[in-house]
Amino acid sequence: MPRRPRIKLAGVPQHIVQRGINREPCFFADEDYHCYLHWLEKAAGDWHCAIHAYVLMTNHVHLLLTAGNEAGIARMMQAMGRRYVQYINRSYCRTGTLWEGRYKSSLVQAETYLLTCMRYIELNPVRAGMVDDPGQYRWSSYRHNGLGQADTRITRHPLYTALGADESSRQTAYRALFRSQMDEEALADIRLALTQGQPLGSDRFSEAMCAATGIRRSRKRPGRPAVVSDQTTSTETQPDIGF
Repeated sequence: MPRRPRIKLAGVPQHIVQRGINREPCFFADEDYHCYLHWLEKAAGDWHCAIHAYVLMTNHVHLLLTAGNEAGIARMMQAMGRRYVQYINRSYCRTGTLWEGRYKSSLVQAETYLLTCMRYIELNPVRAGMVDDPGQYRWSSYRHNGLGQADTRITRHPLYTALGADESSRQTAYRALFRSQMDEEALADIRLALTQGQPLGSDRFSEAMCAATGIRRSRKRPGRPAVVSDQTTSTETQPDIGF
């Protein structure tokens, strides 16, 4: 089966997931996380990519980015990934690849899904049972977005900035989004978009993005339309396996 064409579109947020090969760990010690974040920031700057949210899990990584040019994200991931693999192989006397094939990506309709996607990313450690609260996890953007901890890697998206008139009110509003659990339909939509390499958003948005990028649109899963809300009260029961 031919591989799907790589998404190349500037100015539209993209949700990126990269997994360790065979779902094996890609981080082994604190220094590994620090090194990855260092090279992530450098590569994002070099290739004009704005980072809005991230989480580094034991065996996979989530990023929410907006590229300043069409080739930005692909070049950033290539440069940063190569540097990190070289570091891991040298540090742990190993050879070969670290990542499981190509990274997965999905264009995100900001008005509908951006804040939901940020929550999805930063709640990964909670869904995995690693912590009870996202603020307890060191290797994500939540401490910056929700608690105001300095993080020079992050560029605020205008929708985040619109949450409040100042830093304190924005952080308060952002934390409030995490008091309820994510809707199961939103979780399923995010995972399906990543699996299929499809845009995440309304039908009109998806059709426009597929036309702009030359991607053939896949059929969505059957069922009722997703209820995308940052104030939902439904119960989340499915663990975050792989994504």
